[in-house]
Amino acid sequence: MTAATMLSPVSTRPAAGPGRTEDGRRQVHKRSYLRAVVLVDTGIIGLAVLGGYVARFRGSEPRGSDIPYALLAPALVAVWLVALRLQRCYDDRVVGYGADEYRRVVSASLRLAGAIAIIGYIADVGVSRGFLGISFVAGTAGLVAGRFAARKVLHHARLRGVGWSRRVLVVGDAAHILELVGTLRREPYAGYEVVGACIPDALLAPVPQRLGDVPVIGSFRSIMEAAAGAQADTVAVTASKELTATRLRRLGWQLEGTGIDLVVAPTLTDVAGPRIHTTPVAGLPLIHVEAPEFRGIRKIVKELVDRTMAFAALVAALPVLLLIALAIKVDSRGPVIFRQTRTGMGGREFGVYKFRTMVVNADALLAELTARNETDGLLFKMRDDPRVTRVGRLLRRWSLDELPQFANVLRGQMSLVGPRPPLPSEVAKYDGDVARRLLVKPGMTGLWQVSGRSDLPWEDGIRLDLYYVENWSLASDLTILWKTVGAVVGSRGAY
Repeated sequence: MTAATMLSPVSTRPAAGPGRTEDGRRQVHKRSYLRAVVLVDTGIIGLAVLGGYVARFRGSEPRGSDIPYALLAPALVAVWLVALRLQRCYDDRVVGYGADEYRRVVSASLRLAGAIAIIGYIADVGVSRGFLGISFVAGTAGLVAGRFAARKVLHHARLRGVGWSRRVLVVGDAAHILELVGTLRREPYAGYEVVGACIPDALLAPVPQRLGDVPVIGSFRSIMEAAAGAQADTVAVTASKELTATRLRRLGWQLEGTGIDLVVAPTLTDVAGPRIHTTPVAGLPLIHVEAPEFRGIRKIVKELVDRTMAFAALVAALPVLLLIALAIKVDSRGPVIFRQTRTGMGGREFGVYKFRTMVVNADALLAELTARNETDGLLFKMRDDPRVTRVGRLLRRWSLDELPQFANVLRGQMSLVGPRPPLPSEVAKYDGDVARRLLVKPGMTGLWQVSGRSDLPWEDGIRLDLYYVENWSLASDLTILWKTVGAVVGSRGAY
């Protein structure tokens, strides 16, 4: 379907814009959340400073300080909060959005710690370094954890439709608008609510238009009026040949002083921030995209981390592994471990280990069940697959059947985090883009698992795998491992 055919007429009666009550409620939600973040930060810093004092002095009387700790501790809390504000850690463009919030919190704390250390050395103020060290380490970690918890509360509120979100007017051509809207709606908890669109050839009368379910409320000549009418607080500009650099610059001038933010969504997608650098050349911001890293010291470190953690996990889980093996033997006849040929990095095949969760002749029965496949693409999935045993159903629910894959990680065939290991029959049907999944080792878990597992459509699963291949990092691996715990405990998409 072309972009032109996606435009569909709607009722000739203009849609009612959001009332003042709705806009006021949104502002109240925003102010309430920001106040809550300030209160949480204050409490965490206060506890960190108190904990640093108790841990350092353990009830004894502090000596050698030129400033009483009864004054120093509250002053440190106040100065720390000021440092966070100066670093714009309470800016509504940052709070609740992206990793920049965490970076600013850490940066403000480290800069304050460095400034206090320098001032203390120059002025020769006798303040315990142990007290300051413990306070700043505990406080910085606590602030990051507090922001993470606050963001989770905000995400849940947004999913229920009661949290603070940005109202976005999307500007561009039809095809790129639909792509951007789809991207924003894949993660509704991120807080970007699309309220309308402006396209070059908008027809508002006698029959208004829609792009999918997004109302077209203006053309490029009426962006300001459309933003005001929809009470948008953000104008998101995507690609369009009619939207020249001069017109975009003038739009930025028009938005000055209105309280409406201007964001530009480049056509370059699925590239993580660390790979993108902006270089100004003759007043033109050029985006430099670094090539993906498939070898080097970071890969070596990843390998060491993988094997160390896999060995530790196998040792720790040994009693559980023995109990699972016994349960499988008692429940059904056949081997305990199921070995299946999968394709790894570079197209090399290997045997992946799992606890057996199906009857022994499961492959022979597959042909009879093909018509009942509940997923798209190259995979076969059924929620109530009759081949799964009683114990196997329990193991799949908690992903315990995949514990033997730690042995694959130890052998260097898999990684803890990576794309899903495909079957050779799947790889034989790959096109050029999908084959890039084979540039890295497959993983026990990955973005596909923490984003829905078996509930995820084939196209979305491939997109997430390719995103990981292009943008992997040790930090993202740790984040995915942490999210995997939540996905497993919640049993999301497990069948």
